Amino acid sequence: MNGKLSAAVITISERASRGIYPDETGREIIRVLQENKWEIASSTILPDDQTLIVNTLLEYCDQLDIPLILTAGGTGFSPKDVTPEATRRVLERETPGLVTAMIQHGLSKTPHAMLSRQLAGIRHRTLIVNLPGSPTGAVEDLEVILPALPHAISIIRSDPEAEKGHRTG
Repeated sequence: MNGKLSAAVITISERASRGIYPDETGREIIRVLQENKWEIASSTILPDDQTLIVNTLLEYCDQLDIPLILTAGGTGFSPKDVTPEATRRVLERETPGLVTAMIQHGLSKTPHAMLSRQLAGIRHRTLIVNLPGSPTGAVEDLEVILPALPHAISIIRSDPEAEKGHRTG
């Protein structure tokens, strides 16, 4: 893919959005992205509000045209965890292979990985991936999928070079 890779990070946390505690997860995701030569287009913290999450995702995809959006948090079993529902409302196509890779890796660490309701998919020219809310889980999952992300974004953005060597089913 030509040019610098760009991503937005959205932390979804009621307490972090109110300043009750710092957003360590978002900070760690940004650190990993920057270490891997990604540019951070935007970083924000939102409360567990489905409408606000949807509107932010729509803005980042449709108006700002950010290639990659990583969310952190809101993927558990709690009634307030609405990130996958919000994400599903904006997706055009799901990308289950990314989620499968993250959950499989997580299961090698803890049986609690099967309690994740993560989602990943495409809207227009943007890849959206839900990561867990814990800094360790988010970084581990990001590191699992990170090698595939530049190629995925090249394909989504119709880079002619991306089709070379792409495995199709």
